[in-house]
Amino acid sequence: MLKEILGYKCVKCGHVHYPYRSRCRKCGHTEWRGADIVWETVPLATSGKLLTYTELYALPADFEAVKLSLGIIELDGGQRVTGQLKIDQPKTGMRVHCKIEPVRQDGYNKHWGMVFYAD
Repeated sequence: MLKEILGYKCVKCGHVHYPYRSRCRKCGHTEWRGADIVWETVPLATSGKLLTYTELYALPADFEAVKLSLGIIELDGGQRVTGQLKIDQPKTGMRVHCKIEPVRQDGYNKHWGMVFYAD
């Protein structure tokens, strides 16, 4: 099964949002069909540029790691996302690529998310 992150494309201007928004931040458009807002889903780019990062050391007890690195990445499509970094020495501006992997597990439940690696 292919796992990917989907963005939401405005049907009026074509701007792609992530995460979901009820109103297009570019043109302000909303399209209603009954009680549902209609957006076209499109896969987001899987590579981009690391804008900034931080390392967390005081994690909740259900995390099995001592430290967790998080980054904000500007994808090649222009969307900004937050994800875990599996990079030994991250540097702002470096090129990264994304894989969808389990980011945490409690018992038999896996929580999936974006994990970024250096190109």
